[in-house]
Amino acid sequence: MDPLILSRLQFAAATMFHFLFVPLTLGLSILVAVMETRYARTGEEIYLRMTKFWGKLFLINFALGIVTGITLEFQFGTNWSRYSAFVGDVFGSLLAIEATAAFFLESTLIGVWIFGWKKLSAKAHAVVMWLIAGASTLSAVWILIANSWMQHPVGYVIRNGRAELESFSAVVFQEWALLEFFHTVAGAYILSAFFVMGISAYHLLRNRHVDFFSRSFRIALVFGLVFSIFEVIEGHGHGADLYEKQPTKLAAMESHWETSTRAPIHLIAFPDEKNEGNAVALLPIPGALSMLANHSFDAEVKGLKDFPPAERPPVLITFVAFRVMVTLGVFFVLVTLYAWFRRDRLPESPRLLKLLVLSIPLPYIANQAGWVLAEVGRQPWIVYGLMKTSDAVSPIHGSQVLVSFIAFLVVYGILGFAGFYLMVKHAKQGPVEVPQG
Repeated sequence: MDPLILSRLQFAAATMFHFLFVPLTLGLSILVAVMETRYARTGEEIYLRMTKFWGKLFLINFALGIVTGITLEFQFGTNWSRYSAFVGDVFGSLLAIEATAAFFLESTLIGVWIFGWKKLSAKAHAVVMWLIAGASTLSAVWILIANSWMQHPVGYVIRNGRAELESFSAVVFQEWALLEFFHTVAGAYILSAFFVMGISAYHLLRNRHVDFFSRSFRIALVFGLVFSIFEVIEGHGHGADLYEKQPTKLAAMESHWETSTRAPIHLIAFPDEKNEGNAVALLPIPGALSMLANHSFDAEVKGLKDFPPAERPPVLITFVAFRVMVTLGVFFVLVTLYAWFRRDRLPESPRLLKLLVLSIPLPYIANQAGWVLAEVGRQPWIVYGLMKTSDAVSPIHGSQVLVSFIAFLVVYGILGFAGFYLMVKHAKQGPVEVPQG
């Protein structure tokens, strides 16, 4: 039992499970804030019912995100102590800021929002929801800055055998962090939009609460359309960043083995990782990879053979994850564009409504694929170019990790079942009447 493999599997399972809830927290908090703001401005009871209905789903999701997220930071001490000892001065400070400046603020405001319905005016209560959305986003900012530093370490010096922070501004404002933040948060907004549209479509198909769910649908549709288009455009910026800072990941994304100019992107391909050969590919778009990488069809893109085998990421996983993410990203644009033109005829569009119900899981898959691409494509480095994952694991026995890994799977499985059961039950039940006063 290899403690490295088991520790990686445990952290991957915990992280991916936690990230089932984080995107919905980020996006749904804003959608609920929009609904409550409309209630505060117009006084229409339907917007209060919307706030209560979608707000309860937000709270269930938020609770699960908190419980599953707390355990992640403990693993840096139990499973990745060598990593923590080496980069704790940089990485630890970012996590500390996230906890004290964002997480505690968000949790406090959640309590005010839950118990403040009869103690605050409608406008003040709506402001609290906007503050919750801001605190959630601030939390994401610091977590993504920390991850960005692992992807592209800057602003540090090696002193006394460890990485120490030298320039806080360089860490916070580096281009990689900005791109990762916008890409991840936009993905979260898309997920939240499809979550609301899918549940709304479920009820519209059954002709229940038509006005309620038509309005909910249209609010989410604007959100989803804007950020689906934004995500595709913004994603192009990552290609140039990878070309400069993580060329092995860029090559693995396309199973690009030979260095060449006018490097193509293949719409259909089968990477030949074992034989270190070119991908068996169909439907090439000549020069598309060069354009993605360096904004020129004639740009030279390094192939995987130019890098030592020990420094290449797993090609097949990286290759597939990239295609899943991109394919679903294009799908979201097409669906939201079509839904935009049908927004005033939703009850007359059963095929669209059925498609949206079936599409609820797809943004979850796209978000997970994006993180698989980001993390697996960085291997074998835990901090790119600075520390390998094999050097970061704690000096513990594999059996110890196996016990905790099994415990994680059992506990998370129970939590996941309970959480999704409650969300599905509430979503199917639909809104309830709000008592007067």
